[in-house]
Amino acid sequence: MAQLSDDCFAFGGPMMSVDDAVGLIATRVNAIVDVESVALTEADGRVLAKEIAAPLPLPPFTNSAVDGYAVRNTDLPQGEERAFPLDGRVAAGGAAGAPIKPGHTMRIFTGAPMPPGAETVFMQEDVRVDDSGRIVLPQGLKPGANVRPAGEDIPLGEVALRGGQRLRPQHVALAAAFGLTALDVVRRIRVAVFSTGDELASPGAPRGASQLFDSNRVMLIAMLRRLGCEVSDLGILRDDRASLAQGLKQVAGQHDLILTTGGVSTGEEDHVRAAVENIGRLVLWRMAIKPGRPVAMGIIDGTPLIGLPGNPVASFVTFVHVVRPTVLALAGSLPEPIVPIPVRAAFTYKKKEGRREYVRVFLRKGQDGALEVTKFPREGAGLLSSLVETDGLVELGEAVTRVEPGHSVGFLSYASLI
Repeated sequence: MAQLSDDCFAFGGPMMSVDDAVGLIATRVNAIVDVESVALTEADGRVLAKEIAAPLPLPPFTNSAVDGYAVRNTDLPQGEERAFPLDGRVAAGGAAGAPIKPGHTMRIFTGAPMPPGAETVFMQEDVRVDDSGRIVLPQGLKPGANVRPAGEDIPLGEVALRGGQRLRPQHVALAAAFGLTALDVVRRIRVAVFSTGDELASPGAPRGASQLFDSNRVMLIAMLRRLGCEVSDLGILRDDRASLAQGLKQVAGQHDLILTTGGVSTGEEDHVRAAVENIGRLVLWRMAIKPGRPVAMGIIDGTPLIGLPGNPVASFVTFVHVVRPTVLALAGSLPEPIVPIPVRAAFTYKKKEGRREYVRVFLRKGQDGALEVTKFPREGAGLLSSLVETDGLVELGEAVTRVEPGHSVGFLSYASLI
């Protein structure tokens, strides 16, 4: 388990920007060092433990990029087309065979090895056969055309996958192209998740007249699993400081991160704060972000704790900017900055200067074909429907105070956030 100091997340400023929060997390969280080997089919989403240098060049041999006819460069037609006798054929997966004879051409197929001496391939669409059965090749083709040299993609020994890379299907495909069957990856980050509050009931359990079914915990568990975490669902902890403290201390030594939702503010019934302070250290961050409220960051027996707001939209947004970078830092992952895509606004909006805001929006094509976004018609950080019905968020920076139709704004699809 990663062991952090009790003042790891200490911050003395009155208000923290989103960028400062992400930067603080990245520099103060210790990465897990435990490594395990997994099959390629299980490697998607995992963090690669060490770099991989190409054990062979890609492609491993020079081959044809098209179906066509191979010739020597010295035989390329100059000024006018030229007829060639056909000298055999090479199929994909077959042997290159004997060298091509001067003044001859050879039938070749996509992916087939180039026969010795052949250096250029004419596409079959550009070729015709004359009455005597000879292959007529046009003039004007450049030497080396339609040929993939060995190592053209990746030379032998070049770093192909970096340590700390969070693997995606294309990375796994590259490893397979090298003939690898398993990869060394950082073990999954172990996260304990619970909600707190007597006002909550778990889905499927009896619900009191003044209770809500707990949706945040299910959402956060799903987001964590998309980040490749191993999640322990601790359910709902009731509003009792002693039992909260006992439960937190028990899971701290068995997990790399503790994630809570609700009960971290300063109200009389927000007991998580007091429970954590009894057994560790808690720092409440005031992040300049909307939707969002203070986020609790703390340490219990060396294990980091993050307490998110209870409203689902605020919990979603703060997860992206606090939990996501924490998980990636714990896994030793390379930075994965969230980059908004510029689109056109089709709504009017006002905001305060000095605060970053995230507006829930629909993405569509305008009449001119350009991408534009419209705002969800209702406000409120408790509206789960706003996350379900929209396509993503528009990020409005600290300096922005107003959005008008036609302005360029940054769009973040929900898929890009986790």
